[in-house]
Amino acid sequence: MVAALLADDGTTPWPGAVPHRLGTVLETMPAPARAGVRAAAAAVDAYAALRTGRSLRRLTPDERESVLASLAARPALLPVLDAVKVPVMLAAGTERMLHEERAAAPASPSGHVPGPRLVPQDPPLDCVPSVEWPDRSTADAVVVGSGAGGAVVARTLARAGMRVVVLEEGRHHSTASFRRRTPLDRFGELYRDGGATVMLGNPPVVLPVGRAVGGTTVVNSGTCYRTPDRVLARWRDAYGLELADDGAFGACLDEVERTLGVATAPLDVLGRNGRTALLGAEHLGWRAAPLRRNATGCKGSCQCVVGCPTGAKQSVQLSVLPDACAAGARIVTGAEVRRILVERDRPGGPRACGVTVRRPDGGELEILSPLVVVAAGALHSPPLLRRSGLGGHPRLGRNLAVHPAASVAGRFEEPVTAWHGVLQSVGVEELHDEGILIEATAGPPGMGSFVLPGVGRELRAELDGAGSLATLGAMIADLPSGRVLGARRTLLRYDVARRDAGRLMRAVEAMGRVLFAAGAREVLTGAAAAPRASSPDQLRELLRGLTARQLHLSAFHPTGTVALGADPQTAPADAEGWLRGVRGVLIADGSALPSCPEVNPQLTIMATALTVGARAAEVAQSA
Repeated sequence: MVAALLADDGTTPWPGAVPHRLGTVLETMPAPARAGVRAAAAAVDAYAALRTGRSLRRLTPDERESVLASLAARPALLPVLDAVKVPVMLAAGTERMLHEERAAAPASPSGHVPGPRLVPQDPPLDCVPSVEWPDRSTADAVVVGSGAGGAVVARTLARAGMRVVVLEEGRHHSTASFRRRTPLDRFGELYRDGGATVMLGNPPVVLPVGRAVGGTTVVNSGTCYRTPDRVLARWRDAYGLELADDGAFGACLDEVERTLGVATAPLDVLGRNGRTALLGAEHLGWRAAPLRRNATGCKGSCQCVVGCPTGAKQSVQLSVLPDACAAGARIVTGAEVRRILVERDRPGGPRACGVTVRRPDGGELEILSPLVVVAAGALHSPPLLRRSGLGGHPRLGRNLAVHPAASVAGRFEEPVTAWHGVLQSVGVEELHDEGILIEATAGPPGMGSFVLPGVGRELRAELDGAGSLATLGAMIADLPSGRVLGARRTLLRYDVARRDAGRLMRAVEAMGRVLFAAGAREVLTGAAAAPRASSPDQLRELLRGLTARQLHLSAFHPTGTVALGADPQTAPADAEGWLRGVRGVLIADGSALPSCPEVNPQLTIMATALTVGARAAEVAQSA
């Protein structure tokens, strides 16, 4: 299968290593995802047998390519081919990168990740594996999750003098450990489900989220947008959130920016991908600028999404959790929180009294605490509450908002080498008031959200010419159209709203215009049914025959599933973050946001957590 997709004729060694690398990728995925990929591969093999009477293994290279080309020409079967092609591209990108590095620097050890030799030592954290934590313990506050929201609340409560324990299902990874491993080797461990979390719908959409000390901040792009004024006004007026006051929330955003060292990405490390976006926007007269990021001293390694190998990106395990630990907080890793313990016969109603935690070896531990902060993320906080008997609110798990996203690429005469420079470098904000935010984004080879077109020799030619491609991504401020179902296991359901489908198509055309304005000789749409356009007019015409379902979609930034609000009928948590129906449970992650934040949400989540955490500390101190 891999040989057919990559037109492996044996003349170059790296394609022959892809099958083994692909097996490693699949092993990091959950069993249903692995089964899906293998079933798709088996379906392609069955298709080959139906057409030729022989399996792929028994066909010549030309016959294999003919079979795949025939399959690719059938729109109804394209999802089957994509289910195999996407993980193959992940593996192929890594093997090609390693091959080129060895050719350029034969003396380098195999697997060496380019970058500076000296890596700053990470600030110390008080991390303890769950297998070494006592079976029974107590705390003043337990924080479930160590990402953007959980880290800030942990720091706030610890600074207030409380004994804080942070529980994290993932591991602690250091900058030095990122340096030692290839991007793809880190990918499978840093992302939940090996990056294969999928929202079921029409079409299914991949929604990657992190799992490590630091949560998704370890693997996000480092882009730091302040919450738009119109979003804060909506939260105040429509949801009754006093915390969204311009002055008070602005002060929280200021503090978060200082903590993270947010600054505009400098031009000298921006990379040609970002400069290309700036050039195209300038020619169109569109608003665009280098993005503000939490990565002072960025070296342009373009690996933010798999852990920064230089320590420049200030994910919360480098910027917030060290302060929390210095104030006395402790972090327990490998800790899967199974239930929030509740005393139900207390005067005044049910009250949280701690959590039970499953260790990786199957054993359990218990931490008693009068305050439980739920910061497991918008996808996993609702199932935890349901497992704990706290999922009675009818809106719990509903209101899932994400940023549906599509990517395009432009081919230029001169090299771009998009993976040299800042991964997410430039924001084109001309259409942001319409809910469309364009960002120049390019991941490590094979790991971008853009999927190259073709199979066989066509795909191989695209891989060989990838250095001349500039890539843009656009994300849509959506109508909250999803649900988080399940208790023991998380099940996601999401259908792109009609309005948002129209925005996605408009975004693809807009990205194409930027690339053509910058001098692209063709634009790759990411849609297998109409993959290429050689002019803005041709692109516009192609898109008229497509729907958003035919694009290669991904999604990011889940929010809203345990939303805060003044109305008890529509909001599972009150306006100060307390879960309704029980005392002592505080919501402090992306699930608390009542609607789509319309920008990369890290600053918004952290500022919200700062607000609700400070109020919770006041309550605890007065009790």
